[in-house]
Amino acid sequence: MPIRSVKTVGMVLAGGKGSRLHPLTWQRTKPAVPFGSKYRIIDFALNNMINSGIFGIFVLTQFKAQSLTEHIQRNWRFGTFLTDYFITLAPAQMYLYEELGAEWYRGTADAIYQNIHLIEGAGADLVVVFSGDHIYKMDIAHMIEYHLDNQADVTIAAYPTPVEDGRRFGVLQVDHDWRISEFQEKPEAPNPIPGRPDTCLASMGNYVFTKSKLLEMLRTDAMRRDSEHDFGKNVLPTALEDGYALHAYDFARNPIPGQSGPNTYWRDVGTLDSYHAANMDLVALQPDFDLFNEEWPLRTSAEYSPPAKLVHDQDDRRGQALNSIVAGGVIISGATVRESVLFRRAHIHSYASVERSVLCDNVEVGRHCVIRNAIIDKNVVVPPGTTIGVDPEQDRARGLTVVPGGVTAVPKNYRFE
Repeated sequence: MPIRSVKTVGMVLAGGKGSRLHPLTWQRTKPAVPFGSKYRIIDFALNNMINSGIFGIFVLTQFKAQSLTEHIQRNWRFGTFLTDYFITLAPAQMYLYEELGAEWYRGTADAIYQNIHLIEGAGADLVVVFSGDHIYKMDIAHMIEYHLDNQADVTIAAYPTPVEDGRRFGVLQVDHDWRISEFQEKPEAPNPIPGRPDTCLASMGNYVFTKSKLLEMLRTDAMRRDSEHDFGKNVLPTALEDGYALHAYDFARNPIPGQSGPNTYWRDVGTLDSYHAANMDLVALQPDFDLFNEEWPLRTSAEYSPPAKLVHDQDDRRGQALNSIVAGGVIISGATVRESVLFRRAHIHSYASVERSVLCDNVEVGRHCVIRNAIIDKNVVVPPGTTIGVDPEQDRARGLTVVPGGVTAVPKNYRFE
């Protein structure tokens, strides 16, 4: 939907270390991690903004940002004559502030505070602050309309979740008008939504701010020595105490063009298990997260690849991919792939079997290999006859990461002995 006649600037927080995603984050920040056969995680936040009519976007980076920087610079560019249309990288630069000294970003709010000059220079009325490391679709224009209709100072996107799961999140307590009355940080007994005793509201960490109010909040927080300078922990609870108007926005009400039913898919792929599960969601017969909705395009790298190719058709040697997603340049040569996500130029040789696995760019799987419940990062050659995900102790002996959920992860450029 079009945004009402207010100027909006987007700020995407893309500096997360993603420590729990190691080894996928060994050489890259979490938002740069590949996902879904051709995307990076950050692509979904950027697509949400562009599809919502937000064309002025700053991407705030910090840790291990080279891969992310290259991806943004090469693949997310507007024309040079469209001055109000931009996607600009804003790396942490350790600005010297009188009250701060020279500091890296100390929290989500401090990352925005250290870039106040960008907000002021953009001349915006509203500031949209979104995380760059979640998988979801969201028409932000609908949330902005809600923010304006309620004359809110801050609107927080909220994910309705069962009360028993709420203890894993920051929980918002609201009145019948969905005005926020309380914050609960990972509570043992989350307060439910009025009239919905089984459901509570988890903060998604996505915000719409009236610009003038945001600047007031940030400057107040920056002076507090006891603050962690985090929106959820510090800035917004303090704003509530100070009388600002904070509203919650029901994510399940968010309409996506071309999508029937409620918009309920939101995944924080913060662990190897959750990352693997989110990729497996894509290969379901009727996936909750649809990559094929032409009314909500999902842009990414425009890298040119040849078509995928499946070859050989004998009883014991048939190239086939079942319930899988296969990117351009993939060759499945007399092998069987089931419930898997294959990125560009993956090559699976004869008599190999790949099941419930994620294979990133340029992975080569030799003959007679068996790969199960695995994540194999870029540029890995798996020698003939190798098994991965079959014997956890063998995988650990190779120095591979095996997580409690049973997923084995092979790091980028790994070399088998």
